[in-house]
Amino acid sequence: MKNPVKRITWREIAHQKFLMVCAAFFVIYGIVFYYVPLAGWVMAFQNYKPKDGLFGSQFVGWEKFKFLFSDEVFLRVIRNTLAMGVLNLVATFLMAIIFAILLNEVRNVFGKKIVQTVSYLPHFLSWIIVTGILHDALSSTGIINELLVKFGIMDKPINFFANPSYFWPIVAFANVWKETGWNAIVYLAAITSIDPNLYEAATLDGAGRWGKIWHVTLPSLKPTIMILLIMNIGNVLNAGFEVQYLLGNGLVKSVSETIDIYTLTWGISQNDYSLGTAAGIFKSVVAIILIFGANWIAKRSGENRLF
Repeated sequence: MKNPVKRITWREIAHQKFLMVCAAFFVIYGIVFYYVPLAGWVMAFQNYKPKDGLFGSQFVGWEKFKFLFSDEVFLRVIRNTLAMGVLNLVATFLMAIIFAILLNEVRNVFGKKIVQTVSYLPHFLSWIIVTGILHDALSSTGIINELLVKFGIMDKPINFFANPSYFWPIVAFANVWKETGWNAIVYLAAITSIDPNLYEAATLDGAGRWGKIWHVTLPSLKPTIMILLIMNIGNVLNAGFEVQYLLGNGLVKSVSETIDIYTLTWGISQNDYSLGTAAGIFKSVVAIILIFGANWIAKRSGENRLF
Protein backbone atom coordinates (compact mmCIF):
# COMPACT_ATOMS: atom_id res chain seq x y z
CA MET A 1 0.00 0.00 0.00
CA LYS A 2 1.35 3.41 -1.00
CA ASN A 3 2.12 5.99 1.60
CA PRO A 4 -0.95 8.34 1.71
CA VAL A 5 1.18 11.30 2.76
CA LYS A 6 3.48 10.83 -0.22
CA ARG A 7 0.50 10.38 -2.59
CA ILE A 8 -1.07 13.63 -1.36
CA THR A 9 2.25 15.44 -1.72
CA TRP A 10 2.72 14.44 -5.35
CA ARG A 11 -0.92 15.25 -6.03
CA GLU A 12 -0.42 18.75 -4.65
CA ILE A 13 2.73 19.19 -6.71
CA ALA A 14 0.87 18.16 -9.87
CA HIS A 15 -1.95 20.55 -8.97
CA GLN A 16 0.47 23.44 -8.42
CA LYS A 17 2.74 22.61 -11.35
CA PHE A 18 2.74 26.19 -12.69
CA LEU A 19 3.94 27.54 -9.34
CA MET A 20 6.52 24.76 -9.14
CA VAL A 21 7.91 25.67 -12.57
CA CYS A 22 8.12 29.33 -11.55
CA ALA A 23 9.83 28.40 -8.29
CA ALA A 24 12.27 26.18 -10.17
CA PHE A 25 13.58 29.18 -12.12
CA PHE A 26 14.40 31.00 -8.88
CA VAL A 27 16.05 27.90 -7.41
CA ILE A 28 18.19 27.50 -10.53
CA TYR A 29 19.01 31.21 -10.46
CA GLY A 30 20.13 30.93 -6.84
CA ILE A 31 22.29 27.90 -7.52
CA VAL A 32 23.94 29.40 -10.60
CA PHE A 33 24.58 32.90 -9.23
CA TYR A 34 24.98 32.27 -5.48
CA TYR A 35 26.40 28.79 -5.00
CA VAL A 36 28.37 27.95 -8.15
CA PRO A 37 30.56 31.09 -7.76
CA LEU A 38 31.61 29.80 -4.33
CA ALA A 39 33.96 27.48 -6.23
CA GLY A 40 36.05 30.60 -6.79
CA TRP A 41 36.89 30.62 -3.07
CA VAL A 42 39.62 28.11 -3.88
CA MET A 43 41.61 31.11 -5.20
CA ALA A 44 42.17 32.21 -1.59
CA PHE A 45 44.31 29.11 -1.10
CA GLN A 46 46.27 29.57 -4.33
CA ASN A 47 48.72 31.99 -5.83
CA TYR A 48 46.16 32.55 -8.54
CA LYS A 49 47.30 33.64 -11.97
CA PRO A 50 44.71 34.27 -14.70
CA LYS A 51 46.93 32.68 -17.32
CA ASP A 52 47.16 29.45 -15.28
CA GLY A 53 43.46 29.34 -14.44
CA LEU A 54 41.69 28.04 -11.37
CA PHE A 55 43.07 24.51 -11.72
CA GLY A 56 46.59 25.37 -12.84
CA SER A 57 47.56 27.94 -10.21
CA GLN A 58 49.98 27.06 -7.42
CA PHE A 59 48.38 25.94 -4.14
CA VAL A 60 49.77 27.92 -1.17
CA GLY A 61 47.40 26.88 1.63
CA TRP A 62 46.81 29.52 4.32
CA GLU A 63 49.58 31.89 3.18
CA LYS A 64 47.17 34.59 1.97
CA PHE A 65 45.27 34.56 5.25
CA LYS A 66 48.53 34.76 7.22
CA PHE A 67 49.52 37.79 5.16
CA LEU A 68 46.16 39.44 5.80
CA PHE A 69 46.36 39.21 9.56
CA SER A 70 49.98 40.31 9.63
CA ASP A 71 49.20 43.36 7.50
CA GLU A 72 48.68 46.50 9.60
CA VAL A 73 46.61 48.06 6.82
CA PHE A 74 44.14 45.18 6.87
CA LEU A 75 43.84 45.33 10.65
CA ARG A 76 43.10 49.05 10.38
CA VAL A 77 40.58 48.31 7.65
CA ILE A 78 38.81 45.81 9.94
CA ARG A 79 38.60 48.50 12.63
CA ASN A 80 37.16 51.02 10.18
CA THR A 81 34.64 48.56 8.76
CA LEU A 82 33.50 47.39 12.18
CA ALA A 83 33.21 50.93 13.56
CA MET A 84 31.21 52.26 10.61
CA GLY A 85 29.11 49.09 10.48
CA VAL A 86 28.12 49.41 14.14
CA LEU A 87 27.42 53.15 13.77
CA ASN A 88 25.28 52.52 10.69
CA LEU A 89 23.42 49.67 12.38
CA VAL A 90 22.61 51.62 15.54
CA ALA A 91 21.75 54.87 13.78
CA THR A 92 19.63 53.48 10.94
CA PHE A 93 17.95 50.83 13.10
CA LEU A 94 16.90 53.18 15.88
CA MET A 95 15.91 56.02 13.55
CA ALA A 96 13.69 53.71 11.48
CA ILE A 97 11.82 52.54 14.60
CA ILE A 98 11.46 56.06 16.01
CA PHE A 99 10.37 57.48 12.67
CA ALA A 100 7.77 54.73 12.13
CA ILE A 101 6.28 55.22 15.60
CA LEU A 102 6.14 59.00 15.29
CA LEU A 103 4.70 58.83 11.79
CA ASN A 104 2.03 56.44 13.02
CA GLU A 105 0.97 59.07 15.57
CA VAL A 106 0.22 61.62 12.83
CA ARG A 107 -3.55 61.94 12.58
CA ASN A 108 -3.68 63.87 9.30
CA VAL A 109 -3.82 61.10 6.69
CA PHE A 110 -2.82 63.34 3.77
CA GLY A 111 0.12 64.82 5.66
CA LYS A 112 1.18 61.35 6.79
CA LYS A 113 1.27 60.06 3.21
CA ILE A 114 3.26 63.09 2.04
CA VAL A 115 5.85 62.69 4.80
CA GLN A 116 6.16 58.94 4.19
CA THR A 117 6.59 59.38 0.43
CA VAL A 118 9.20 62.11 0.82
CA SER A 119 11.09 60.07 3.46
CA TYR A 120 11.63 56.96 1.36
CA LEU A 121 12.45 58.70 -1.93
CA PRO A 122 16.18 59.07 -1.02
CA HIS A 123 16.41 55.26 -1.00
CA PHE A 124 16.08 55.32 -4.79
CA LEU A 125 18.89 57.83 -5.26
CA SER A 126 22.30 56.47 -6.19
CA TRP A 127 25.21 57.06 -3.86
CA ILE A 128 26.76 59.26 -6.54
CA ILE A 129 23.91 61.74 -6.09
CA VAL A 130 23.84 61.43 -2.30
CA THR A 131 27.58 61.98 -1.91
CA GLY A 132 27.37 64.89 -4.36
CA ILE A 133 24.72 66.53 -2.17
CA LEU A 134 26.86 65.93 0.92
CA HIS A 135 29.92 67.42 -0.77
CA ASP A 136 27.99 70.55 -1.70
CA ALA A 137 26.35 70.90 1.73
CA LEU A 138 29.54 70.32 3.72
CA SER A 139 32.00 72.18 1.53
CA SER A 140 33.68 75.34 2.85
CA THR A 141 31.10 77.42 0.98
CA GLY A 142 28.22 75.01 1.61
CA ILE A 143 25.04 75.70 3.53
CA ILE A 144 26.22 73.96 6.71
CA ASN A 145 29.33 76.13 7.05
CA GLU A 146 27.35 79.24 6.14
CA LEU A 147 24.86 78.55 8.94
CA LEU A 148 27.59 77.72 11.46
CA VAL A 149 29.41 80.98 10.75
CA LYS A 150 26.25 83.09 10.50
CA PHE A 151 24.96 82.00 13.92
CA GLY A 152 28.38 82.41 15.51
CA ILE A 153 28.87 78.72 16.28
CA MET A 154 32.17 78.70 14.36
CA ASP A 155 34.56 81.56 13.55
CA LYS A 156 35.49 80.17 10.14
CA PRO A 157 34.32 77.38 7.81
CA ILE A 158 35.28 73.79 8.63
CA ASN A 159 36.85 71.48 6.09
CA PHE A 160 34.76 68.44 7.02
CA PHE A 161 36.45 66.15 4.51
CA ALA A 162 39.97 66.92 5.73
CA ASN A 163 39.39 65.93 9.36
CA PRO A 164 39.29 62.15 10.03
CA SER A 165 37.18 62.63 13.18
CA TYR A 166 34.24 63.84 11.09
CA PHE A 167 34.24 61.01 8.55
CA TRP A 168 32.42 58.25 10.46
CA PRO A 169 29.57 60.56 11.63
CA ILE A 170 29.17 61.83 8.06
CA VAL A 171 28.87 58.26 6.75
CA ALA A 172 26.34 57.39 9.48
CA PHE A 173 24.30 60.52 8.70
CA ALA A 174 24.32 59.69 4.99
CA ASN A 175 22.96 56.20 5.67
CA VAL A 176 20.30 57.53 8.04
CA TRP A 177 19.13 60.16 5.57
CA LYS A 178 19.05 57.70 2.68
CA GLU A 179 17.52 54.63 4.33
CA THR A 180 15.39 55.68 7.33
CA GLY A 181 12.16 56.16 5.40
CA TRP A 182 12.57 52.91 3.48
CA ASN A 183 13.46 50.86 6.56
CA ALA A 184 10.47 52.30 8.43
CA ILE A 185 8.03 50.69 5.97
CA VAL A 186 8.40 47.29 7.67
CA TYR A 187 7.67 48.77 11.10
CA LEU A 188 4.69 50.75 9.80
CA ALA A 189 3.27 47.55 8.34
CA ALA A 190 3.79 45.79 11.68
CA ILE A 191 2.07 48.65 13.53
CA THR A 192 -1.01 48.42 11.32
CA SER A 193 -1.43 44.76 12.38
CA ILE A 194 -1.65 45.64 16.09
CA ASP A 195 -5.08 44.91 17.55
CA PRO A 196 -6.92 48.26 18.07
CA ASN A 197 -8.54 46.78 21.18
CA LEU A 198 -5.16 47.00 22.90
CA TYR A 199 -5.10 50.76 22.40
CA GLU A 200 -8.68 51.04 23.63
CA ALA A 201 -7.82 49.06 26.75
CA ALA A 202 -4.78 51.29 27.34
CA THR A 203 -7.00 54.37 26.98
CA LEU A 204 -9.42 53.02 29.58
CA ASP A 205 -6.46 52.49 31.90
CA GLY A 206 -5.58 56.17 31.54
CA ALA A 207 -2.63 55.85 29.17
CA GLY A 208 -1.83 58.84 26.98
CA ARG A 209 -0.03 58.79 23.64
CA TRP A 210 3.38 58.09 25.14
CA GLY A 211 1.89 55.46 27.43
CA LYS A 212 0.33 53.66 24.45
CA ILE A 213 3.61 53.79 22.57
CA TRP A 214 5.55 52.38 25.52
CA HIS A 215 3.07 49.73 26.66
CA VAL A 216 1.36 48.72 23.39
CA THR A 217 3.27 49.75 20.25
CA LEU A 218 6.82 48.85 21.31
CA PRO A 219 5.92 45.44 22.86
CA SER A 220 3.92 44.59 19.72
CA LEU A 221 6.87 45.57 17.52
CA LYS A 222 9.32 43.52 19.57
CA PRO A 223 9.16 40.32 17.42
CA THR A 224 9.73 42.32 14.22
CA ILE A 225 12.55 44.29 15.83
CA MET A 226 14.32 41.14 17.01
CA ILE A 227 14.14 39.38 13.63
CA LEU A 228 15.40 42.44 11.73
CA LEU A 229 18.10 43.07 14.32
CA ILE A 230 19.48 39.53 13.94
CA MET A 231 19.49 39.89 10.16
CA ASN A 232 21.15 43.31 10.27
CA ILE A 233 23.84 42.18 12.72
CA GLY A 234 25.10 39.87 10.01
CA ASN A 235 25.63 42.92 7.80
CA VAL A 236 27.84 44.78 10.27
CA LEU A 237 30.90 44.20 8.10
CA ASN A 238 28.95 45.36 5.05
CA ALA A 239 29.63 48.93 6.15
CA GLY A 240 29.59 50.03 2.55
CA PHE A 241 31.80 50.68 -0.41
CA GLU A 242 30.33 53.50 -2.49
CA VAL A 243 29.95 56.16 0.17
CA GLN A 244 33.43 55.54 1.63
CA TYR A 245 35.03 55.36 -1.79
CA LEU A 246 33.33 58.52 -3.04
CA LEU A 247 33.74 60.61 0.12
CA GLY A 248 37.21 59.34 1.02
CA ASN A 249 40.45 61.09 0.11
CA GLY A 250 44.10 60.96 1.07
CA LEU A 251 43.56 63.05 4.20
CA VAL A 252 41.00 60.65 5.69
CA LYS A 253 42.27 57.41 4.17
CA SER A 254 43.20 56.04 7.59
CA VAL A 255 39.52 55.99 8.62
CA SER A 256 37.71 55.67 5.28
CA GLU A 257 39.04 52.37 3.92
CA THR A 258 36.77 49.35 4.37
CA ILE A 259 37.24 45.67 3.61
CA ASP A 260 35.45 46.13 0.28
CA ILE A 261 37.85 48.91 -0.73
CA TYR A 262 40.81 46.80 0.43
CA THR A 263 39.52 43.91 -1.68
CA LEU A 264 39.18 46.18 -4.71
CA THR A 265 42.68 47.58 -4.21
CA TRP A 266 44.39 44.20 -4.00
CA GLY A 267 42.08 42.14 -6.18
CA ILE A 268 41.71 44.51 -9.12
CA SER A 269 44.27 47.31 -8.93
CA GLN A 270 47.18 45.06 -7.94
CA ASN A 271 45.88 41.89 -9.62
CA ASP A 272 46.19 39.83 -6.46
CA TYR A 273 42.87 38.01 -6.80
CA SER A 274 43.83 35.47 -4.16
CA LEU A 275 44.31 38.09 -1.44
CA GLY A 276 41.10 39.84 -2.40
CA THR A 277 39.22 36.54 -2.25
CA ALA A 278 40.71 35.76 1.17
CA ALA A 279 39.51 39.13 2.49
CA GLY A 280 36.05 38.45 1.11
CA ILE A 281 35.94 35.00 2.73
CA PHE A 282 36.91 36.53 6.07
CA LYS A 283 34.01 38.98 5.84
CA SER A 284 31.54 36.23 4.92
CA VAL A 285 32.66 33.93 7.75
CA VAL A 286 32.37 36.74 10.30
CA ALA A 287 28.87 37.58 9.04
CA ILE A 288 27.77 33.93 9.44
CA ILE A 289 29.23 33.78 12.96
CA LEU A 290 27.48 37.01 13.94
CA ILE A 291 24.09 35.80 12.66
CA PHE A 292 24.35 32.45 14.43
CA GLY A 293 25.63 34.13 17.57
CA ALA A 294 22.83 36.70 17.65
CA ASN A 295 20.27 34.00 16.94
CA TRP A 296 21.67 31.83 19.78
CA ILE A 297 21.54 34.75 22.22
CA ALA A 298 17.94 35.48 21.20
CA LYS A 299 17.06 31.81 21.69
CA ARG A 300 18.63 31.68 25.15
CA SER A 301 16.81 34.89 26.07
CA GLY A 302 13.46 33.52 24.94
CA GLU A 303 13.11 36.10 22.18
CA ASN A 304 12.00 35.64 18.58
CA ARG A 305 14.72 34.23 16.34
CA LEU A 306 15.38 33.28 12.74
CA PHE A 307 15.75 29.52 13.31
